[in-house]
Parts: sequence; structure tokens; C-alpha cells
Amino acid sequence: MWLISRFIIFFVMFAVMPIAAKTLHINIHQYGWWDVLFAWDSAWYYQIVTRGYNYGLDFTKTQYSVAFFPLYPLLIWALTQIKIPVVVAGLLINNLAFFAALIVLYAWVEERYDQNIARWATATMAWCPYSIYGTVMYTEGLFFFFSISALRAFERKQYAWAGFWGALSTATRITGITLIPAFFLSAWKQKRPITAYIASFTVAGGVLLYSLYCLIKFGDALAFLNAQKGWRTSAGFAWQGWWHMLMQIVIGGKNVALTDIKDPWYLLQFAIIIISSCLLLRFRQKIGDTKVRYSFFLLWFLLWLMAGDSLIKIVLIFGGLYLLWCYRSSIPLVSAIYGFFSYGIALNTGLTASVERYVYAIAPLFIASGLLFSKYPRWAYAVMAFGGLILALFCVRFAQNFWLA
Repeated sequence: MWLISRFIIFFVMFAVMPIAAKTLHINIHQYGWWDVLFAWDSAWYYQIVTRGYNYGLDFTKTQYSVAFFPLYPLLIWALTQIKIPVVVAGLLINNLAFFAALIVLYAWVEERYDQNIARWATATMAWCPYSIYGTVMYTEGLFFFFSISALRAFERKQYAWAGFWGALSTATRITGITLIPAFFLSAWKQKRPITAYIASFTVAGGVLLYSLYCLIKFGDALAFLNAQKGWRTSAGFAWQGWWHMLMQIVIGGKNVALTDIKDPWYLLQFAIIIISSCLLLRFRQKIGDTKVRYSFFLLWFLLWLMAGDSLIKIVLIFGGLYLLWCYRSSIPLVSAIYGFFSYGIALNTGLTASVERYVYAIAPLFIASGLLFSKYPRWAYAVMAFGGLILALFCVRFAQNFWLA
């Protein structure tokens, strides 16, 4: 699953895009061959490795690199000491870590359930469109590897390893701190020994060391949190943004933008899709499972063509939350708690931007997906095919430095 899905990414990035760029007169190799895998946060990690961290108090005009956690750039810097270029080092670390994360996830799910569920769990993680961030110069692969390893170790009662992998998680991304309540509450609920509680506090080691560095370097132990103001001015659930996105799906982006019904054709199309879906459900026994399945997939595809990214985001984020809730008693307790706390952070950033990428990094979602798709494999194949299509389109956009998540 890792190899085939990564082949799609590299094929689009290095075979399709150069031809398209030449035809459309687009410069996709401004800095080097790797430029198609380098955008947005990649530039921040490059800056940290080559120039170090910066920090100040003018959050309204300046964004500071101290907002990005240190383990990933530190590992990149270590590889540059043996003459590996910065970007190549970053790509190697992320890709190999993502591959390792899939192996750990597979092993964990297989030993807890069975091989079939493990296959679907890893397939979903590899073919999710946002798995592109496990290949480009981002931290997703590394964070997946550490967080999944920590959760697996805790469930297996390997508390020293759980604390170790957890500390590496919090040194990679701030969301790693959700492992702390996950470990603590699981230890309390399952009446685990004192070492389980110690592991939960050990997880904070990564963020505490970074906080100590910020205190020594900048005189502000919470510099990494304060620097977030350069990207967002408030926190909390961005209900207006989500409502706007939902309206784009229901009444159309053009109508929302103009605050008036200027495109009635969209409303008619949406009504036809909803009515058709209801009729399929009503007469599904007479129509037959195969025809119903293909019909639903066709309707979904048409709705995606109409609504675009808003549909993908809403379904991935809130559909994932619903899936986690439905399978909360079937997945390991520590994973369920970790998943809900991670959702709590992702949905309360004050923005809708990047939330889908934060949600993608919640590993327990893929255990739940494995349980679901193992029951309905025919639906799952359609989901994987659609995911592969969106993954390819995301590659095209990322290669041109267009915003994804």
C-alpha cells in the first residue's frame, strides 16, 4: 500500500507535472528537482535547519519559526552533517517514517484483531488524499510513527517505551500532548500500575525540553504557543467557517459568495441528488445491492464535482469523528481517548484551515476504518479508488504551491 500509493505521488510529481508545466508554461522547478515536494511549512523547516529559530512579539505583522517543534528539523540537521542536502534529508525522514508508521499500525491491528482488518487500516491510511503529507517535506510521517508506537506500547503495557515514543511525539508536534490524558485516563479506568501513570507524565518530556530551550534562548518558556498568534488571533470552534462551508455544499459556492440565489441550477442539481439518494434507500431491496452501490458512488462523485473541497473536508473531519464515536468501544481504550482529545484540539484552533490535516494525523481513525471496511469491502474499494483520484489531484496542486491544508 505504501509503495503503490507513493508511486502515484511520484509519477504525478515527476512525470505528469513536468509535461503539464511545459505545456502551460508553469515553472515548477524554481529551486531544484525537489521543488514539487517542497511548499508552505517545508520552507519553515528549511529556515530552522539553515538559520535557526527566530522569535519576537510583533505577532500582527510577523510569523515566527519558533511555532514549529524541533525534532524534525533537528533530525534533518543531523543528516546534513554527513553531507546530505537539507531537502533530501527532510524527504527521506518523512517518507521512511511514514513507511515505518504503516508497518507499526499493521502489526498492532493484526495482533489485536486479524490480518484483514490490518490490511484495510493501513490501506486507508496510505490512500487517504492527505497522505501526500507523508511524502512531502512535512512532519506527518514522523508524528504518525511516534504516536502509533506510543499508543501500541501503552496497550501492550510496555510503559517505558510508551513514555519514550510519547516524548518524541510531543517534541515533533504540539498535538502529541493528547497522549498524556489518553495514558492517564486509560491507566485509571483499567486500574493499571503506577508505571502507567509515570509513562503519561513522561510524554510531556518533549514539550518541556522545548519549553526550556525557548526560556533560555528567548526568555519566554511559552514562545511556541505565543508565536501561534501570527497564524491565528483567536481560539475555539470556528462555527461560522464550518457553517459557511456547509452552505457551499448545500446551496453552492457562487450563491454563498453573492449572498443571493444567482445560480438556481446548483439548487436543482443538489435536490436531484438528495431525492435520488432517498429513493435508492427506499427501494434498495428491489434494485439490488450492486446497483445501489454503484448508484450511490455515482451520486457522490457528482456531488463532489459540484461542491469540491468543502465536501471532502466536511466528510473527512465530521465523518471521521462520527466513525470514531461508533467504534469507540471496539478500538483500544487508550486510542479512543487519544482520538477524542486530538479532535478537541483540531476543532478548537479558531480556524477551519489545516484542520483536515490535523485530523488525518489521528491514527485511531484508521483502526476504526479497518473495522468498518473489513465488513463492507466492496464499498471500501470504491472509497480507495476515489481517494487515489483525489490524491493525484492534490499532487498537481501541491506541485504548483497551491494551498491544500
